[in-house]
Amino acid sequence: MLLAVDAGNTDTVIGLYDLSVTEPQAADDGLIDHWRIATHAERTADEHAVMFQGFLAAKRHNWLDEVEGMVISSGVPRVTANLRDMAERYLDKRAVVLEPGTRTGVSIRYDNPKEVGADRIANAVAAFDLFGGPTIMVDFGTATTCDAISADGEYLGGAIAPGVEISLDALFGRAAALRQVELARPRSVLGRSTMESIQSGTVYGYAAQVDGLCARIEEELGEECTVVGTGGLAPLIAPFAESVQHVEPWLTLHGLRLVHAMNAE
Repeated sequence: MLLAVDAGNTDTVIGLYDLSVTEPQAADDGLIDHWRIATHAERTADEHAVMFQGFLAAKRHNWLDEVEGMVISSGVPRVTANLRDMAERYLDKRAVVLEPGTRTGVSIRYDNPKEVGADRIANAVAAFDLFGGPTIMVDFGTATTCDAISADGEYLGGAIAPGVEISLDALFGRAAALRQVELARPRSVLGRSTMESIQSGTVYGYAAQVDGLCARIEEELGEECTVVGTGGLAPLIAPFAESVQHVEPWLTLHGLRLVHAMNAE
């Protein structure tokens, strides 16, 4: 089995894949189980080990005997180091870390390729494998990112906007009369209470932002693109974005699985 770990600034998503599935046709092919935890840079390698081992034990897996490899995407350097240390100390394995120098099969057309987040590269690897190109990957995470990959599998760059939850935190922090509300599907565009108005503005507003960015990316490329949504808030926002054609919750993990296969040796 393979542990695929995507450590973002807010959440860390863990996927457990069956390595005997060598030619997956979908992002969840061979996905045995998955977990989502809060990202804490202070969490040590030992604490990560206890947590990971507990997750697998709850599903009757012995991670020392069954886990054959580990692949990591992380935007938090301390978390990267602790996860790498955990793999070496507890699994006696060298984790594949998606970082500069790691084989991905994707040519990066960025002014400085080292600036591109590992999760954005993993999304590009997965999207090209599943949909080919040109494709736009919309990731609803801590930031909302719209990235493009060409028909030849080149990562072309993208746009980064503040994520949904960051924007809401700023709104509640700066507007004394507004209180935090549950982020849920709005009943209508015209909210009939403050809560409904915030929900409408957030969901429909971000959906419109994504539609506008995707339209401009397609205009700049001069061709229509397949648009795939991913990230923790994709199931909430993507259904209201007319440009999003597919929602793949495990896009990043699938990309990590593919990266591991290229670098496992």
